Amino acid sequence: MKVVLFCGGYGMRMRSGAGVYDEAPKPMAMVGPRPLIWHVMRYYAHFGHREFILCLGYGAHHIKDFFLNYEETTSNDFVLRGGRTELLSTDIADWTITFAQTGVESPIGERLRRVRHHLDGDEMFLANYADVLTDAPLPEMIDSFARRDAGASMMVVPPQSSFHCVDLGEDGLVGGITAVSELPLWENGGYFVLRQEVFDHIPENGDLVADGCAQLAKRGRLVAHQHRGFWKPTDTVKERAALDAAYARGDRPWAVWERDGAGAGATGSRDCAGARA
Repeated sequence: MKVVLFCGGYGMRMRSGAGVYDEAPKPMAMVGPRPLIWHVMRYYAHFGHREFILCLGYGAHHIKDFFLNYEETTSNDFVLRGGRTELLSTDIADWTITFAQTGVESPIGERLRRVRHHLDGDEMFLANYADVLTDAPLPEMIDSFARRDAGASMMVVPPQSSFHCVDLGEDGLVGGITAVSELPLWENGGYFVLRQEVFDHIPENGDLVADGCAQLAKRGRLVAHQHRGFWKPTDTVKERAALDAAYARGDRPWAVWERDGAGAGATGSRDCAGARA
């Protein structure tokens, strides 16, 4: 199944005011030795989904350069023999990646519209913001949606805010305090399973959620997959730093390819004159 990744936004909340990655799109922010987009793609590839369509925009050259000059030795064991690198496994050798410029200012719905022809009319496909990491059971999410008569499935997660809501009376007295995370609410988790029907509800320069999903919801054609497991966004420098620190200490539940072994995304050893895929 093809995977559409939205990776062309400015990512203003991620910028710290210093460093080369302030010039790059948010999915290129580093977590461990690889950028966010690699972790998201590796997640999908582990479950057998290795055809990617990248909706490029701002800073597209950073993403192109990363994959055109990809260093397999960064995250794979290898043997150096007689000046030649023998990889014991690979990350992206069996991936197909389409790089599509979808405009610098385009909203997400419009980016999706502009790559529709790359989907080859596939009835179902996957979509993702390329900046959120999770351990969600993707096969379960897909199978559940496939059995439903619906146009889209959105993964939803409990509210992540650490703030508290205050219940006020007319006299200003506080009647109660409740953590946002304890409210009976769900947030958009950024992992979608979609049918072609979604395109019927996204106008020119429209949004995937505010337009496409909202219209499907009004028609009873949107379903939700509730996930209470690991889910972490990277909207800010602090959130990315937390994920990077977790990676360094070996606490990376999103790396399902490590937990489950080599997985479907790895291939056998191969020889190459250099270290690039």
